[in-house]
Amino acid sequence: MISETPSVSQLSLIISQAAAPAFLLGALAAFISILIARLNRILDRTVFLNGIAEADTVRSRLKADLPRLMRRAAMMNRAIWWAVAASLSVTMLVIVAFITAFFEIPHERGVAVFFMISLGAFSIALIDFAREVRIALSAYDNHG
Repeated sequence: MISETPSVSQLSLIISQAAAPAFLLGALAAFISILIARLNRILDRTVFLNGIAEADTVRSRLKADLPRLMRRAAMMNRAIWWAVAASLSVTMLVIVAFITAFFEIPHERGVAVFFMISLGAFSIALIDFAREVRIALSAYDNHG
């Protein structure tokens, strides 16, 4: 049953259990920032290459890099979406932890599920990021 006001020890337990997911959320936010910066760089390069006139025979060969840039942009897009999904899962984990602790409901399984979902999504984002970096380095400025 719900007590009228949560005790100090109950609030302390909730806050201590939410600290680790909060650090994970901060790391995910920083990771998303890195992914967005890389995506912006890819898009800037794509815009530059698309701006080269076909009549410019010296630089028009640079447009051969466009398909590779599009693959990289797609990977960055997927990585961003997976990192956002991981962040939302961590956020839900914290919300569930607070609500269940407040109502004194056992929450271990629910929190564990959200944590596994967030780590799984984060792993997929890291894999897409690694694949994009590999493509970026495999033919780094061969055309430039």
